[in-house]
Amino acid sequence: MSVPDAQFHPHATGVAAETVAKHQDPQDVVFWAGWFCPFVQRVWIALEERGIPYQYKEVNPYKKEKHFLDINPKGLVPAVEYQGKALYESLVLLEFLEEAYPSQSTSLFPSDPYDRAIARLWIDHISKNYLPNNWRLTQSQTKEKQDEAREALYEAQRKLVQQVKGPYFFGEKFSIVDAVVAPWIARDWVITENRGYERVAVGEAWVKYAKALCERPSVKKTTSEREHYEPIYGRYLRDEAQSEVAKAVRSGKTLP
Repeated sequence: MSVPDAQFHPHATGVAAETVAKHQDPQDVVFWAGWFCPFVQRVWIALEERGIPYQYKEVNPYKKEKHFLDINPKGLVPAVEYQGKALYESLVLLEFLEEAYPSQSTSLFPSDPYDRAIARLWIDHISKNYLPNNWRLTQSQTKEKQDEAREALYEAQRKLVQQVKGPYFFGEKFSIVDAVVAPWIARDWVITENRGYERVAVGEAWVKYAKALCERPSVKKTTSEREHYEPIYGRYLRDEAQSEVAKAVRSGKTLP
């Protein structure tokens, strides 16, 4: 039986399609991706920011084809094959790319050990507080639950932006924290138009930070045309999506 979520536009579009076209030659890094996925985009942003050679391969994670399951038994994107060896989980991949390609000139991690720890602390905040409430707001079907999730999201964003030095998290240099959160900011039109969310309600500092991230070339180059996201997020807005994230939110479990 066909999974409804599996019926979406099969490949990246717009400037993202142009980015894909530039990364078809074989490389040590094979990037298994789903153009629509924000977890994919955070790794894709890092690859583009750092100029790491990679081969892009589109995969439909809902179809669970055998070769992809051999790479990631969970059947989730993103995943990477590095010199024939498989890795997965977006935050793990970001750390791996940092260690496998340790050029300080393109590093997204601060050079100072204390600041690197700070980056990891705020990535943890994004994972545990920002993203769950973002998904809860998207999927909630009653006004009461939407109001509760929206306020929790605002609070998570206010705490994060208090740490932002501007224009990016650590100042002038784009960092790993920015790459981790940017895909959800780039998609916040979903909750703005459907769930009463407003960037300005978080504060002017958040408005400026969000604008800086959305205008970053690596974010633009990895974002497809909006019309192709709409059917996908429509299923989340109706709480019909069958992704592992949607199932976790629906059941009150930790995000996968």
